[in-house]
Amino acid sequence: MTLPPLGLICGSGSLPLEVAEGAHAAGRDVFLIALRGSADKGIERYPHAWLGFGEIGKLLKLLEKAGVKQLVLVGGVQRPALRDIRLDMTGLISMPEIRRLMSAGDDHLLSGVTGFLAARGYEVIGAHEAAPGLTASEGLLGARDATAADATSVAAGLAVLAALGPHDVGQAAVAIGRRIVAVEAAEGTDMMLRRVARLVEKGRIKREGRGGVLVKAPKPGQNLRVDLPAIGPRTIELAAAAGLTGVAVAAGGVLLAERARIIELADSSGLFLAGVPQAAFGAP
Repeated sequence: MTLPPLGLICGSGSLPLEVAEGAHAAGRDVFLIALRGSADKGIERYPHAWLGFGEIGKLLKLLEKAGVKQLVLVGGVQRPALRDIRLDMTGLISMPEIRRLMSAGDDHLLSGVTGFLAARGYEVIGAHEAAPGLTASEGLLGARDATAADATSVAAGLAVLAALGPHDVGQAAVAIGRRIVAVEAAEGTDMMLRRVARLVEKGRIKREGRGGVLVKAPKPGQNLRVDLPAIGPRTIELAAAAGLTGVAVAAGGVLLAERARIIELADSSGLFLAGVPQAAFGAP
């Protein structure tokens, strides 16, 4: 049976294109909605349209015209201030619902967006469902193995993520041995790694030589259809700049943007890169 075209609502980064390429390679047509100010121009190699935040009526008309029934939300998006959203007529009619969504935490916002689209006849699926080959596989992904000290750091990171996840905190932590030196907050993983590098430089984080591991995973109960964690080449570069020895992510639960480049950077920087079974993160 031929599936209808897959719609992608595209934020920033390389992942929207990688998901489109993966779905297209699997024999499925795609239609891309590029968010102005976020999406990369490269999406224009596929059937597409550019939309601003708040053009909800235009979005629904475009999806209907393209024959889209399933959607993927993928790529980075900075939450706009409510005053900066330019609503069309459909958006104005939906304003009370939009206001409720914008005042919610990230998890509730994304779940609300899914519900908003579902109420209008669209099924939201995960990027990992549209292009399964983009998530981290289990085991070592690069050439370097983890040491016993690395394993201790990974275990500490796992424990703190499992404890903090239900509170909608972050998806990542940095551990040195049994000590947690940073937890991702609203700034995101890459900014957290910059913070770690500054703390090391100022002597606030003390260690002998290199040490420490970035651990990243979905929060317990996180809606992976709309908020699947991801790392990219910049994440590896920042982990190396912070003097870490490796990166551990939830296998099947974290997207690898530019996978080959990530592995190349980890190997050249002397970092181990591994996919850890999701059960270790408290996931089913």
